[in-house]
Parts: sequence; structure tokens; C-alpha cells
Amino acid sequence: MGLKLAQCFLAVDDHDRALAFYRDAVGLEVRNDVRYEGMRWVTVGSPSQPDVEIVLEPPVADPSASPADRQAAAELLAKGLLRGVNFSTEDCDATFERIRAAGGEVLQEPMDQFYGVRDCAFRDPAGNMLRFSQPLTR
Repeated sequence: MGLKLAQCFLAVDDHDRALAFYRDAVGLEVRNDVRYEGMRWVTVGSPSQPDVEIVLEPPVADPSASPADRQAAAELLAKGLLRGVNFSTEDCDATFERIRAAGGEVLQEPMDQFYGVRDCAFRDPAGNMLRFSQPLTR
């Protein structure tokens, strides 16, 4: 079976802020921007991986969700407890400096990890954690 990852989903509470972050700070391209029944989905991806996308979706992508469910999801999102994405990069330090210079909220500066990568971490405008890692050369 030839299975490949096609899409993953991240909850965001402000698509315009998220779009600016993922496009301008991280460097992803916008692939789609769809509105339906008062909700919005924006799809972004790396130019080097045209077949893999991140869908920036509402915290509760169900128009019939209860107000209590919407409130619970908003609270979890605000705490950064919903989702995250790990990226690989050829240069962790350069990636870190580019995203920090663009105003990214730093969670961890670049550091070598015992499990064989150099990585750093940021929080996106919605609170999701993003990690950027490169393999350590030995």
C-alpha cells in the first residue's frame, strides 16, 4: 500500500493572523481559502512538498456544535493544548532567526537534543506549538 500523508489540521481562532504567520513568518504558500456556513478553512503548504498541506480550521468545525463545546475548544486553544506540527529544516538556526525576526513567539531557542536533532519551537498566533528540527551530523 502506498500511503502518504496529504493533510493535517490545526485549529486557529483568527485566520487572517494565522495566514500572516504561516505565509510571511514561516514561509508557506497559500493553496486554498474557503468559506462555508460562516466558517473558514485556509490551506497552506511548503513549496518543497506540493502534496502535503496544513489546513487552518476553526476550533470547532461543526456548524451545529453547542455553545459549551465552542467555549471549551476556545479555552483549550488559548492554552495551546490542542495541536502542533513538527517541521524539518536544513538549517534550524536560520529558520529560528527568520521566524523570530518576523515576530514569532519563541518557546525554545535552537538546541541540540540527545535524540539526534537540533530544534527550536514557536507558538503560532492561536497557541499551537510548532517545532523545527534538523538532524545533527556526527
